[in-house]
Amino acid sequence: GFQDTTQGTLFYDVARIIAEKRPKAFLLENVKNLVSHDKGKTFQTILDVLQDELGYEVHYRVIDGKHFVPQHRERIIIVGFRESAGFTWEDLRLPEKTARMSDVLHPQDGSEEPEPRWTSGADASVDPKYTLTPKLWQYLKDYAAKHKAAGNGFGYGLVTGESVSRTLSARYYKDGSEVLVSQGVRKRPRRLTPRECARLMGFPDTFQIPVSDTQAYKQFGNSVVVPVIEEVARIMVPRVMELVMRETVEDHQRGLALA
Repeated sequence: GFQDTTQGTLFYDVARIIAEKRPKAFLLENVKNLVSHDKGKTFQTILDVLQDELGYEVHYRVIDGKHFVPQHRERIIIVGFRESAGFTWEDLRLPEKTARMSDVLHPQDGSEEPEPRWTSGADASVDPKYTLTPKLWQYLKDYAAKHKAAGNGFGYGLVTGESVSRTLSARYYKDGSEVLVSQGVRKRPRRLTPRECARLMGFPDTFQIPVSDTQAYKQFGNSVVVPVIEEVARIMVPRVMELVMRETVEDHQRGLALA
């Protein structure tokens, strides 16, 4: 069974847990490219295991995080139900208004309280340590120019308050090149602060960040977009409750039959 087809992969452990616990439903998230990996064979194996071997009704859809946060982040969402429960993606509500980077960036105008780790002063200004050094900024500009000349699209991603950013990755701590915040024409750009990364992933400002900047960048880069998962969970809950009620009725009927 799946031990032969998925051994040595993370999905093997996912399948093992589902097989052992038999939850009424599950929700999985992965990168969009999972669908096309190895000409679709990897994803087909996953579907075969979930549907044919574990017996779940499976639904999947690619959702872009930019519906909820100002970040282009396409991820495949896979949900499964132990029994048919009438789940449909038609129930999904995606906000029509597109979020912008101004929704997550520190305003630096005194309208928010300073967080000493990242901002300070009456205006809650971003710490200068997040501004790129002259050497790193020159390197990124040269790197982008080199690839542009070669006809490639590689390079840094510069954003303003009106932008939607590129996908935040776990390697953001290295140079921050995928999301650099413009600070003006004659000024060097800066990295996002960990708080801004948290906001970019949909975490509320009450979310505590006790780790170092490096670890925070890695963890937020590997995170799900919270409001995407919240919305999928919202449309799953009634279906799960339907299964619970169905199971309760069946148990009651069995009890009457045995009486």
